[in-house]
Amino acid sequence: MPSSLHFSRTAQSANTLLAAPCVLLNKARLLEELVRKIAAAEILPRYLKVSRGRKADGSLFTEADLATQRRLVEVLPTLLPGPVLGEEMSGEMQARLWSAGRSGLWCIDPIDGTTNFINGIPFFAVSIAWLFDCKPRLGVVYNPISEECFLAAQGAGAFLNDEALPLRRTTRRLREAVAGFDLKQVSSHLGDELVARPPYFSQRNFGSSALEWCFLAAGRFDVYMHGGQMLWDYAAGQLILSEAQGQACSLDGSTLFAGPAVKRSIIAATNPLLFVEWRNWLQSHS
Repeated sequence: MPSSLHFSRTAQSANTLLAAPCVLLNKARLLEELVRKIAAAEILPRYLKVSRGRKADGSLFTEADLATQRRLVEVLPTLLPGPVLGEEMSGEMQARLWSAGRSGLWCIDPIDGTTNFINGIPFFAVSIAWLFDCKPRLGVVYNPISEECFLAAQGAGAFLNDEALPLRRTTRRLREAVAGFDLKQVSSHLGDELVARPPYFSQRNFGSSALEWCFLAAGRFDVYMHGGQMLWDYAAGQLILSEAQGQACSLDGSTLFAGPAVKRSIIAATNPLLFVEWRNWLQSHS
């Protein structure tokens, strides 16, 4: 009985937040303050001073990733209800937390762009989203080197350091677009088409999925494509883009928010007309 009562109150509290976007935006501002402090304490002192380790899937991690995740696991549930699902957790634990988190779930990547971090490339970020009913409702992405913090709350807009996104009007024509994309895990045929006959003006890849989503939301990119992202790669960024009036979907049209173990190929653009042209080109050349 007590646990059911607690769940009821938690759900009611979350529903109240979702009905008041300005309140949820205030929570995002508080989260920004927390993230800035944690990054200053756990990430920046270790920048250029950590050794790498490898997880079972071959991806890299550092003590900075683990220390940041520990701090976030401690503090995030005090801001909004829900367990914390982190990229550095085991797959079994991630699945268990996802199943338990429909009434509130934190999804975090303590350092998105770990290879950049290890090698001294100043393009990496802490990425955090709060989900309710399996959809992101609040997102923060923070680069501690540039001190750029992108954030959004459902229904309240997206911002970069208090400036509303997007920062500039982007093109509506694919052939004039600047694309952000990563060719890893796309088919060889599509990769060859993109390299040999790109439909856009120019392309960039910076090695941090979370920041690339935010660059799209800001208008620094016009279109985006990635061959394989996990939930923590896009949970915050997709919301920030959506609140900046951009659009995104998976390459095969399936839902993005199906769980932490599902890898997705992502298509996104800054405006609806460009999104349709970009999606149609990619699907016809896949």
